Amino acid sequence: MKLAWQDSDVLDMPTPGTRVTTFDGLAEVPGGYGAALAAARDRATDFRAEFAATGTPDSVTTCDLITLPYPTRFGLFRASRAIAPFLSITNRMLVVRWTESDGRERVLLFEPSDHELGQNTPYFAELVRRTPGLVRSLLTTEHGTVPGHLARLGIEPEDVDYLLFDHLHTQDLRRWVGTTRPQRDLGVVEPVFPRAKVIVQRHELLAMSRLHPLQRPWYQPETYRDVRPDAFLAVDGSLVLGPGVAVIETPGHVLGNQTLVLNTSTGIWASSENVIAAECLTPEHSRMPGIARWARAWGQEVVLNANTIETTAAQYNSLIVEKTLVDRSQADPRFLQFFPSSELTASWANPGTSPTFTHRAIAHV
Repeated sequence: MKLAWQDSDVLDMPTPGTRVTTFDGLAEVPGGYGAALAAARDRATDFRAEFAATGTPDSVTTCDLITLPYPTRFGLFRASRAIAPFLSITNRMLVVRWTESDGRERVLLFEPSDHELGQNTPYFAELVRRTPGLVRSLLTTEHGTVPGHLARLGIEPEDVDYLLFDHLHTQDLRRWVGTTRPQRDLGVVEPVFPRAKVIVQRHELLAMSRLHPLQRPWYQPETYRDVRPDAFLAVDGSLVLGPGVAVIETPGHVLGNQTLVLNTSTGIWASSENVIAAECLTPEHSRMPGIARWARAWGQEVVLNANTIETTAAQYNSLIVEKTLVDRSQADPRFLQFFPSSELTASWANPGTSPTFTHRAIAHV
C-alpha cells in the first residue's frame, strides 16, 4: 500500500531536541539477548543520572479518555491465573508543558487517542461485532475526549507542538493532523492540531506500508494513506526533547516502540504500554492470582503486555531499561513510578484482575 509520505522528503526532516545515543545498538550487543539485557541495565543507569540533570518540565497533567476490555492473555502475558478472559484498561493522555532555553513554550500530548475512530481497529471491531450492545455499554466507559480536556485546561489546539504515542496500534490520526484529500467516512479533514508534529520511530512509520500478518489486527494502515506528510517527525532512537522530557526507543512490543520519560517533583517516571500495571515491573508484590508465583517459578522480573509478540525478548530488555530509569513510588515504595499508558483498572466483570496498586495519574506543577 502506498502512503502519503513515500512521495515526500518527510523521512529526512530534521528532528527536535538532542539526540541520545546511549541505547543505540542494544540489539547488536555480542552474546545475544542475555548480553543485551545486562547492557540495557548498565546503559539505563548511566542515562538516568544524565537525564535527572536536564531539569523538569513546567507541568504534567493526566487526562482520562476511555476504559475498555482487553484480553487477559495479552495484558498479563503467560502469568495470570484469573478465570476472566478479559480485563479492563484505562487509556489516558498526558499533557506535558515545558519552556525552551530561548523562552519558547512547548506543549506535548502523549497518547492523545481518538478513541472513537480507534474502535475501527480490526481486533476491536471484531470484538465489538461479537459483543451484545448492552454488554459493551457495561464494559466500556468514556471519560472525555482530547479536545474536551484541552479546552478544560485552557490550551488552544494551535498551541500544541508535538503528538507522541508509544506506538501506533489502534491509532487513527486523520482528525488530529488532517488529510490531503476528502475521506469516504469523514469528508474533508482539516487538522485539529495544525502546528503539531507526530514524533514516531522511523521503523514503525516505514512498516505501516507492509504489515506482517501478526501486526494487521492492531493497525489501521489505510487511515494513513492520505494523512499530511509534513505532520510527521520520523526519528531514529532516543531524544531529550526539553527539560526533564525525553523519548526513549524501547523496541519489542512493536519494533518502533518508544517510551516517554519525565523528571518531576517526585523523581523520574516512564510511560508506555510495555506493561499494563506498575506491579508488572515488581511482580513479586502482586496479589493478582498467579503473577508472583509465575515470576518466581520462571525467574522473570517483569510481566509483559504482549499481543503481536514482534520481539518478546527485546521487549523484556526494554522493560528493564524502563525499570532501571524510574524512581520508586512515594505512595508505596514496593512499586515503581512507571505509568502505563493503558493502566489495568478494577472491574466487577473481570474477577482475578484487580490491580494491587494503581497510579491513576502523574501530577507535576
